[in-house]
Amino acid sequence: MKLLVPTVDDIHRVGRALGAHAQPGDLVMLNGPLGAGKTTMTQGIADGLGVTDAVSSPTFVIAQIHPGRFDLVHVDAYRLTSMEELDALDLDASLDESLTVVEWGSGKVETLTGSRLEIDIVRPTGADAAVGELGEDEPRTLTFHPYGERAEELARAVRAEVPDLESR
Repeated sequence: MKLLVPTVDDIHRVGRALGAHAQPGDLVMLNGPLGAGKTTMTQGIADGLGVTDAVSSPTFVIAQIHPGRFDLVHVDAYRLTSMEELDALDLDASLDESLTVVEWGSGKVETLTGSRLEIDIVRPTGADAAVGELGEDEPRTLTFHPYGERAEELARAVRAEVPDLESR
């Protein structure tokens, strides 16, 4: 499933729908370049989970836990260079009772569970990019890659919540 999201608010709205339908044990991987909207989507997910504290990129702390309806474990795997570093986070210990969202997790966290929802966020680049700051409004394409029945169910629920966004 692909969604065309015209604004940063729309990325947040998709995230909010994801958080509203998430269940403990869900794993979501967000992939995309710098400024694509990974943290913005995670902030929306947090809103959907009822998280009240501020959610920011965990780049330097690697992982943050935010309490809500159930815990949101927010991980930035960008600086992880080995499986040992990933294992040290002990993500599998909290996986069953939390929603785990991993930015930059491709090639690193797929082995945590057989079910996961990967979302690729693509923003225009080069001559197609708007002139301005990263994070400004410009259309992005979200491509959902569900692996497993639960991830497929979650992707369908999100799609039903945002029927006005163009899909391909």
